[in-house]
Amino acid sequence: MITPIEINIEELNIPSLLPMMIAIVGALLILCIDLATKNLHKLFYVIFTILILIIDLGTVITYTGVTRGFFDMMIVDGIAILTQIIILVFSGLFILLALTKQRFHEYRYPEYFALFLFMTAGFQFMVASDSLILIFVGLETASMALYTLIAMHNRDKATEAAIKYFTMGSIAAAFFAFGSMIFYALTGSVELGLISASLVESDFENYPLVLLGTVFILAGIGFKLSLVPFHTWVSDVYEGSNTALAGYMSVVPKIAAFVVALRFFEIFVSVNNQWVELILYIIVVATMTIPNMLALVQTDVKRMLAYSSISHAGFGMAAILVGSSQATQGLFLYWILFAFTNLGAFSILWLNRRKEKDRSDHRFENFSGLIKTSPVLAVIMAIFMLSLAGIPPFSLFWGKMFLLSATINEGYIILAIIMALNSAIAVYYYLKLILYMFLKEPISKDKEIMMQNSSTSVNILIGIAIFVTLFSFLYVEILLDVISMYVEISGY
Repeated sequence: MITPIEINIEELNIPSLLPMMIAIVGALLILCIDLATKNLHKLFYVIFTILILIIDLGTVITYTGVTRGFFDMMIVDGIAILTQIIILVFSGLFILLALTKQRFHEYRYPEYFALFLFMTAGFQFMVASDSLILIFVGLETASMALYTLIAMHNRDKATEAAIKYFTMGSIAAAFFAFGSMIFYALTGSVELGLISASLVESDFENYPLVLLGTVFILAGIGFKLSLVPFHTWVSDVYEGSNTALAGYMSVVPKIAAFVVALRFFEIFVSVNNQWVELILYIIVVATMTIPNMLALVQTDVKRMLAYSSISHAGFGMAAILVGSSQATQGLFLYWILFAFTNLGAFSILWLNRRKEKDRSDHRFENFSGLIKTSPVLAVIMAIFMLSLAGIPPFSLFWGKMFLLSATINEGYIILAIIMALNSAIAVYYYLKLILYMFLKEPISKDKEIMMQNSSTSVNILIGIAIFVTLFSFLYVEILLDVISMYVEISGY
């Protein structure tokens, strides 16, 4: 006689799944609306997408249920809530870049906005779980949607970028799955908490296999974070994607991957596992340094910002290596400030996006003499570059100082020196763009050449980004208090 399967509704904990369900149902509604009514303006789909994200955000902020859900596969702790807030806020801000003066191929399709919501749900699953299976499902849900969004761009390099991203992503997914299989074989569990307890209890028995599994998991996470040596796809994929999506990729997927890395490597950092810490140390230093060197020789601003984002990811991984509560708080502070600055920088590049199918929208030469043709735009872009360089008093300076302080407080003096040196190197290529804008003669006297894609929504986004970048001293302490509250709830 077959025993019936009983499902305990309390263990299912529907409210823990509600934010992801809202995003998924919203995506399905977009597809249904498209089937029923053709040729709706993209404005409808943008507003509908933002409405779904706002409802999703409301359910995340107001969640008051138990920490565990979905048969203990979900974990809705402070870090999960904080990260979902970041994901949803910046998803909403970046999708507003679809409201431009010019019409572009990808935004004509409602499927673009449905895929965008599927992708957001995937990232939410990643950060709200400590089960390797559910993390993998979220990772692949987000990745498959993102591959398609890149391919929908109608430039020559878009398909190449999507195929390259898909190929590298598939390999990374295989690494992650294989690493998960090793840890399941060693511990009999795919939940990170139980894996940690089992490994500590057995005193890391079969340590070579533990290291092998760690390397495979690191490869899977490293691809999403574009850590060296898993970064080779970044510049080409950013170049092939539309500028708005490239800016999104530099921010949102990485914060989701940071949380997965934080939960996973806490197993080893908390017990001072020397071999894993050494591997992380090498990767952190390489990720901060090598992309910085590559950024120095770029002739395209978009590619320069791509390598810049890799180096910034290295700073974020330094916080995970340090492993203290202050470092974890510093990671979130740093990435929120970085996200607003990158939102502004990529929005300005988006202003200059042309419909012609060439690849030279964002050469440094195109910004020559911008101070003479569009002085306000030149000053704003210069502020974003100075912030990315960590120059005081702009926003990212506070993030870098807090991270450096956390690093020094835990005794990582050499790492702190390397971080400071890389910040100094980065100043050169950020100042290079400023030099072109302020000290070179313009290649065109047309004041509209840099504003071809301008719209009210894009201008508002730039205004928000410049306010956050300029007046960070007004809110950074409040922001840090909020971050500290969520981190402390999670016990990190």
